[in-house]
Amino acid sequence: MAALPRLVCASSVVLLVWAGFCSAVCVEVPSETEAVQGKDMKLLCISCMKREEVTASTEVEWFYRPEGGKDEPIYKHDKTNHEVPSRFSGRLQWNGSKDMQDVSITVLNVTLNDSGIYTCNITREFEFEIHRPLFTSTRLIHLTVVEEAGEDFTSVISEIMMYILLVFLTLWLLIEMVYCYRKVSKAEEAAQENATDYLAIPSENKENCAVPVEE
Repeated sequence: MAALPRLVCASSVVLLVWAGFCSAVCVEVPSETEAVQGKDMKLLCISCMKREEVTASTEVEWFYRPEGGKDEPIYKHDKTNHEVPSRFSGRLQWNGSKDMQDVSITVLNVTLNDSGIYTCNITREFEFEIHRPLFTSTRLIHLTVVEEAGEDFTSVISEIMMYILLVFLTLWLLIEMVYCYRKVSKAEEAAQENATDYLAIPSENKENCAVPVEE
């Protein structure tokens, strides 16, 4: 009977692990906020849906607000892609996923004038049997465009850690060499002292040092 509770517990653990893997399909990752002039920049907008909410019609609207200005529409997705005439005309590209959980766009050939606030509005109408509820969400991206890419902080830290490790290994190697040298020197000195002491013993004492043979 004791084996049954163990089996139930093991099955529960397996189910929990499997549920964890199944639920970790979508992760709402924030977008990067710095772009480099002349490069392409993906404005990341992710809005995860639960498994029971997959069946839905989704409408996405992107807006751009310059510093001190007002929101102006730049892109719309409603079953098809629509690039709204704006300063970004010809430079916007849909970069979302088929399940419409990722509704990102990419700005091609970014300019310094593209700095500002980008708004991603998502409207979903879920198709349930009894009712069709609406769900709305908004993502804001404060984008700054720079002339040249700055050095990544993570790479700087990695480089510093590499130099520290090299210095540590060098010091450790030197310490090991000094330790081994001293150990060998002491062994040689001890052997030299033993040889000197043996040579200093008179000949008759050397004969007496011989081990007697029993009859």
